[in-house]
Amino acid sequence: MAEPQTITPDRPKLVSIDEIVNVLSHRPTATTRERGWSGVTVDLYRPLVNCSERYPALDHHLICYCPSGRAKLVQGRDGVFHEGVISTGVSLLMPAGYDSIWEGNAAASARLRIPTSLIASAGEQLGQRNVSQFEIRNVFETRDPVIANVAQVLLGELERKPHPAQALIVDQVSCVLAAHLLRSYNAFEPMSEFRAPPLGKAELARLTAFIEDNLDQTIGLAELAAIVNVSRFHFARLFRQSMGMTAISFVEQCRIRRAQSLIAETDIPLAQIALMTGFADQSHFTRRFHRHVGCTPAVFARERGRRRPTRRLSG
Repeated sequence: MAEPQTITPDRPKLVSIDEIVNVLSHRPTATTRERGWSGVTVDLYRPLVNCSERYPALDHHLICYCPSGRAKLVQGRDGVFHEGVISTGVSLLMPAGYDSIWEGNAAASARLRIPTSLIASAGEQLGQRNVSQFEIRNVFETRDPVIANVAQVLLGELERKPHPAQALIVDQVSCVLAAHLLRSYNAFEPMSEFRAPPLGKAELARLTAFIEDNLDQTIGLAELAAIVNVSRFHFARLFRQSMGMTAISFVEQCRIRRAQSLIAETDIPLAQIALMTGFADQSHFTRRFHRHVGCTPAVFARERGRRRPTRRLSG
């Protein structure tokens, strides 16, 4: 645990890892507190709806990792407010000494509480004996694969029955986390940029199936992001990284491919095909079709020996 804090009239007492459980308005559903582990303490919390909380500063560093779900949350620290969607795989970092404000909905969270002494010990092993050489950054939202992996290991051990080997595992993982924080979130070092892994085959298959099933509807980034459980803005970057194009461009390509198939294989009027594939009207459909295919839908139909009805078929 962190060393005791000196209390002065202008410096309120910081809340310790042991005390914070009684300060919070909600209780963890699972915790490592009774296991006698050294290093990182883990508390697991359910989602919170319509929360409005203000908490005093801590004497330890806090990482909140979202293991599942998503929710829109406003965070306030050091006079700065941040609104964002916290979804599966997202972490936030709150250094020791920060009081905090939380508004809105909170997703499920694994709260990793890290003693400042653990960071100091890691700093010594890295040759940074002067504590003024490191200061953990305040980070409102990040996707950090190292933090995610560490959190998953700790949560996995929390789900297992107590075993003597756990103390060794948790001790080593705690050291890994402390070293990573110094390497990547030290305010006196350049900020490391994390490149999240691209979307997997299963995720891309779910996205493609959804798009193909809803081509006649408006398809936005929010709907697509929800399918793979990430924020809209993170989804846009992930999709481009995975497919080499924007999600909107991919949707339009799917629309054009469906339109080509309908033109070649049916006698449905072009105006009706335009609506069936999600275009606002036939004029818009013609412009976008020409851009992708190199000719108008009518020319495309004639080249395949089909004459299109000039008027929409009646029901």
